[in-house]
This record gives sequence, structure tokens and C-alpha cells, in this order.
Amino acid sequence: MQRSTDRILTTHTGSLPRPDDLIRTMFAKEEGVPVDPAALAAHIRSAVAEVVRRQAHAGLDVINDGEFSKPSYATYVKDRLTGFGGASHPLQYRDLVDFPGMARRVFDDPGRARRKTPACTGPIAVRDATAAPTDVANLQAALAHVTAREAFMSAASPGVISLFFRNDHYPSHEAYLFAIAEAMRPEYEAVAAAGFVLQVDCPDLGMGRHIQYADLSVEEFRAKARLHLAALDHALANVPSDRTRLHLCWGNYEGPHHYDVPLADVVDLALAARPGAVSFEGANPRHAHEWRVFERITVPEGKLIIPGVIDSTTNFIEHPALIAERIGRYAGLVGRERVIAGTDCGFGTWVGQAAVDPDIVWAKLASLAEGARLASRELW
Repeated sequence: MQRSTDRILTTHTGSLPRPDDLIRTMFAKEEGVPVDPAALAAHIRSAVAEVVRRQAHAGLDVINDGEFSKPSYATYVKDRLTGFGGASHPLQYRDLVDFPGMARRVFDDPGRARRKTPACTGPIAVRDATAAPTDVANLQAALAHVTAREAFMSAASPGVISLFFRNDHYPSHEAYLFAIAEAMRPEYEAVAAAGFVLQVDCPDLGMGRHIQYADLSVEEFRAKARLHLAALDHALANVPSDRTRLHLCWGNYEGPHHYDVPLADVVDLALAARPGAVSFEGANPRHAHEWRVFERITVPEGKLIIPGVIDSTTNFIEHPALIAERIGRYAGLVGRERVIAGTDCGFGTWVGQAAVDPDIVWAKLASLAEGARLASRELW
């Protein structure tokens, strides 16, 4: 993982808006409509090439495939692993229980409504061993036509998979987590073996507090988070720490978020885990103040932070001067070389997500790059 040695580098969290025709095809696939696999694969390849080009054009340094092959950042595993079946089990968002009108707005999203989250009903194992290598090949081909400092690919963590897919098979939550970890290990290793940075998505460390573990005390939740991270570290045993980054967030939806666990209660656990960098939300109104956490928490030697400096749920285009100010706060506390500027979360967390207009997404990312240039002039 490259450090910001001469200027502030930029990246994002993973998912980006998909083309409308790809959305329609992936909706059909999720709903069980027959889809020509070869045609879909070709469509994904061409879409990845275009989204890589657009990231480079926007000025981003560390880019990816936009997660274009996946119906969502976590639920894609039902197509790659055995053991999941039956009806979907919708998640319960504690903050939205207090505001049923807002809940209807969130869950009426056409992409979220199509998300499939069946339970774990049998042994988990790799079902499609070609999926991750295909994703790798698509990104490699696209990168041949652009200039980028580095590339990354994202994958679901054992913990977030356990959040979305209820365990109806394994004798304990721990056994379930470690079974997932073993099954996800080949995907993690395939990404790293290709020379890419692996981003492991861990919303269970934030969002899990008010969805999966809403009734626990903070200390009880921290114990669960440690277990989730132990399973993750087990799965990453053969992946170098400096080729891995961890993303934690509180749910990529515009809602009240008044039950979000504070960053201070979880970031030390994330920083102690195997990944060499931690990405987190730092721009939205519920968490923008938490940069001050780093006045009290020491980032371990050799590790980086990737704070979100633009919001992923609003159509406001952040001013580059504000972005530079946010970057400067973190750099002043942990050191300029240990900060990479990122986004709060993805802009296409699931197929069909439309919280931010796609054209505005690209304008926001261009503003992120400009803000990093402003910050760099101030910091170097």
C-alpha cells in the first residue's frame, strides 16, 4: 500500500454507479430471470474498463473496478459460496424504528428492495472458484489503458456476511464466522496475489452495533467485534498486512444514525487487526467531528488511515477548500504520510442505489482530487 510521500493520495470506498443497462440486467438476474452469462460477462468487462478510465480522469490515485460484478458489497457471496438458501431475512435498523416515515423512504429504494439475504442453511464452501479471478482479470485489463498509482479490490468480511445472512446451521456464532473465513480466504488471496490492495468491508464493526447487536452493552459489543476481527485475521493469514485495508462504517444510508456507536469505541480494535490501513466515515454530519479521536488514539507504527472527506449520501459537492481542511486536520494529528483521502462509503453500495446522482458522484470525486491537491500544497 503506497503512502502519501510527496502529496496526499486519493481513493474511494469501492462501489460506483453502474450503467443503466447493466443495472437492468443485474436486476433481472437477482429476480431469477434467465440472463445470458457470456453476454453479462462481456458487459461487465466493458463497464469496468469505462469506470477505471473515469476514475483516472477524475484524478484519483488508488482505483478499482467499481464492484461492477456484484449485486452488493456483501450479498454477492450467496452466488460464490454454498450454504445459503431459503427466504430473505430483512435487517432491522434500530435508528429507523424511531422514524417509520424515514424507514419507508430507505427501504423503498429499488436496489435495496431487490437485495437477497437468505439464511445460512448448510455447510459453507467455495461454489464458484472462477468469480474472483475473473474480477481480477477484468481490472488488470482495464488498468492497461490508464495511469494509476495503485489499484484495489474489495471483498466482504466474515463479520459483515454474518450480519446479512442469519446462521441457521452452525452450532455457534464463532463456528459460523470461522467457516465463512475459510471460505472467503481464496478470494482474499487471489486479490493480493494479483498485486492489488485488498479492501475488506467491515460495516459489522459500526453498523453491526445498531443492527446485529443493538441490545448489548458497549463492552459486550466490543467483545463481539474482537471475535469478528479474529475471524478476519485468520482469513488474512497469508495476505501481507501492507496489502490490506479495512473499511468500517455505520451503514451507507441517509438516516438519523443516532444509535451509531462512536468511532472511539471501535477504531482501536480495527487498528489492532491485521490490515495495514483503516478506512472510515469522516464527512457526514453524524461523524465529521470524530477527527478529534486521533488526539487521544495512537495509530500503530506502519499503519495508515483513510478518512472519508466527502459524504456518500448527499448531492452536495463538497468545496475543495473544505476537503483540504478536513485532510489537514487528520494529517496534523497522525502525520501527512499516513493519510490517504477517501470517501465515507460507496456510491453504488448495491445495484440500483441512487442516493447521489451519478454525474454528481464524478463531480464529487473530482472535487476530492482537487481538495487533496490544495492540502498537499499546504502540507509539503
